[in-house]
Amino acid sequence: MFAHIQIGARDLPRMCAFYDRVLVHFGLERTVPLEAVGPAGLVWRIPGRRWPQFVVGTPFAGGEASVGHGTQVSFLAGARSAVDAAWQTAMSNGGVDQGLPGLRLRYAPDFYAAYCLDPEGHKLCFVHTIEK
Repeated sequence: MFAHIQIGARDLPRMCAFYDRVLVHFGLERTVPLEAVGPAGLVWRIPGRRWPQFVVGTPFAGGEASVGHGTQVSFLAGARSAVDAAWQTAMSNGGVDQGLPGLRLRYAPDFYAAYCLDPEGHKLCFVHTIEK
């Protein structure tokens, strides 16, 4: 299990607004007001739990943030409807379509997912599967 995933941002307020709207569909809430963000960046997590975390921030080493070619962050949804809602929310808030919600049988018979790029080009996957 991972502790946190962190991506870089060039426009932190825009990315904050995007992820506030999208991550609610996965039960994640931001822990720090944008006005009080420190060097660790903005953190979203499940209320009452410390880990795992999703973090968006400016690069520690300075310079401009960039996306990773071949990198994808996937969020596990509790229902197909959450995948649909997260993808639609992303599309309505600056996301770019990379794959409509639907079954991806090449991965598994229950792999229901949607794909997009966030406003700065990070690839995201919203997925629901039936645990067995």
